[in-house]
Amino acid sequence: MSELLVDFITSLDGYASGEEWPGFWGLEGPEYLAWLGEQPEVTYLMGANTYRLMSGFAAGEVPDGQEEFRPEEEASVDELTQASKVVFSSSLEEPLTWANSRLVRDDAVEAVRAMKSSGSGLLSTIGSLSLCRSLLRAGLVDRFRVVMFPVITGATGAERIYDGYPDVALEMTEHRTFDGRIQLVEYKPHVLEHPPLAVPA
Repeated sequence: MSELLVDFITSLDGYASGEEWPGFWGLEGPEYLAWLGEQPEVTYLMGANTYRLMSGFAAGEVPDGQEEFRPEEEASVDELTQASKVVFSSSLEEPLTWANSRLVRDDAVEAVRAMKSSGSGLLSTIGSLSLCRSLLRAGLVDRFRVVMFPVITGATGAERIYDGYPDVALEMTEHRTFDGRIQLVEYKPHVLEHPPLAVPA
């Protein structure tokens, strides 16, 4: 059975990106980049908006506010291009132009449920906030990982991650600091029907 990881990089205040900020908020360091390079092979899951954005980067479109990609950003996009990707969308048309991408028009929750039960590798989301929210609500997420970068993007932050989420209890399974400033936390999530009556001591 496959394992499903929801994987976010965020500002401290929970934004997925910021207007005119570079990738990784410009704060990636050698430890963090080395760790990224050591990650196991995964199949990435995404929605149409993330596909359009990332496939555009792969085709050479540069993010707003930048004249060119930094080497770290180019390497990240290249790795995504080589990886297996599943795109959930009713608006995109086949064939998808980004290499190693497969379009799925079926209900994402049921499709991922089937992928988990019949597969053996690791499934990981990338971006795709509404997809992540739906998969979490359905109880399909095995691991919930957040890498927080030391910035607050209150004025320029885009894509608030946790809006619309259910209440979720998080059991920490891993934590790590990269380059003395980037904080990783990973949890096993438990979606709650209501807040607990008492908080464990």
